[in-house]
Amino acid sequence: MFKQSAQHIATYYAVTFPGALPLRPTLQSTLSCDVLVIGAGFSGLHSALRLALAGKRVVLLEASRIAWAASGRNGGQALLGWSCDMPPFERQLGVERTRQLWGSMRWAAEEMRDLPQRHGFDIDYRLGSLWTAVQARRVAMLHEARDEARNKWGYDALRLIEGDELPEWIASPRYRAALYDPNGAHLNPLKLAQGLAAAIERAGGQIFEQSQVLGYRETADGFVARTERGEVHSDVLVLACNAYIDGLDRQLANRLLPVGSYQVATAPLPPDLAQSLLPHNSCVIDNQFVPDYFRLLPDHRLLFGGGCTYLGGIPKDVASATRPYLERVFPQLRGVDIDYAWGGHIDVSMKRTPDIGRHGQRYWLQGFSGHGVLPTLAGARAVSDAILGDEHLLALYQSLSNPRFPGGSLLAAPLEAVGKAWYRLRDVI
Repeated sequence: MFKQSAQHIATYYAVTFPGALPLRPTLQSTLSCDVLVIGAGFSGLHSALRLALAGKRVVLLEASRIAWAASGRNGGQALLGWSCDMPPFERQLGVERTRQLWGSMRWAAEEMRDLPQRHGFDIDYRLGSLWTAVQARRVAMLHEARDEARNKWGYDALRLIEGDELPEWIASPRYRAALYDPNGAHLNPLKLAQGLAAAIERAGGQIFEQSQVLGYRETADGFVARTERGEVHSDVLVLACNAYIDGLDRQLANRLLPVGSYQVATAPLPPDLAQSLLPHNSCVIDNQFVPDYFRLLPDHRLLFGGGCTYLGGIPKDVASATRPYLERVFPQLRGVDIDYAWGGHIDVSMKRTPDIGRHGQRYWLQGFSGHGVLPTLAGARAVSDAILGDEHLLALYQSLSNPRFPGGSLLAAPLEAVGKAWYRLRDVI
């Protein structure tokens, strides 16, 4: 599918990472363990850490480098909720069971704040997020979301910001209202991933990079996964490959569509200008079908994303493709230098609901649909708890329906692209 690499691409996160990114060994032997986790993105790292801390012998195999894909390249917004929002959960689970799932998201937000401190690493963590409305007809969505959170899910922290107060939060003429969440946050995703990896190793887990799993088979007493130079025998298997599951498990791959996503980071702005853009240093995402999202970085740059490609490609010139969206939000940044521009692929499910489950002792986590910083942690809790004997949360996820994309491997992406083009046109109109 998409070619992986032994090196991180030149994202802002990789280039500015303090010191050299640690290089883990390649698997070159035969190992046995309690749990094999395939994929060292957020979902795999969180699962591996929780299991290693519980005393399990854990091996984590990564085809490329730690957080090489979306987990190390994303916008860094730790938002409470899922890409699909709450209605699909309520329809399939009912109010009470959905409230339990929301409780696990509340837990994930608190855990994300505390986990780096507990394990002694920094992720540039900053509290505060804004969900904004561009169109008047979408302001009602913010009102409804606030009321639903309070009345159905017991979450009363959201505050609506409108009128003359809005410029005190975001210096853009584009927005009509915003919903502020004091428990949303933004962070450096690559620092988070590397901190998790180091914590796994301190807890006794083993991590191997550049060790792509070529195939696995189930045996009478577990699983055997084969790489180019070694293999791992395990009692339990966790597939956390997301957009890169591909031929490793066709059944899971058919429930995902890899979607291209991209963003930029400006040159450092004068500190006064940077602060004026987002005076409270909240991260921002709007409620258009294809949203703009942005935040300030610690060195006074603006990180901005605002496009996606449902046919899987990435624009050849990401900076040129993104600049019109950036300048539409902040006209005062017209002509600003863009120092970094990059893209990657996210794992979109048909209904934008997370696809998390088990079959025997084979578990999987995928389908985070571009909204994965907190949902991967909530999902990893469900999977790791189930492996340790508590299947309550996992049962909620397994009650969700995640069908195959129509059209098979050849037509799924074009059909989805046509549908999404229609929704984007509605946004413009």
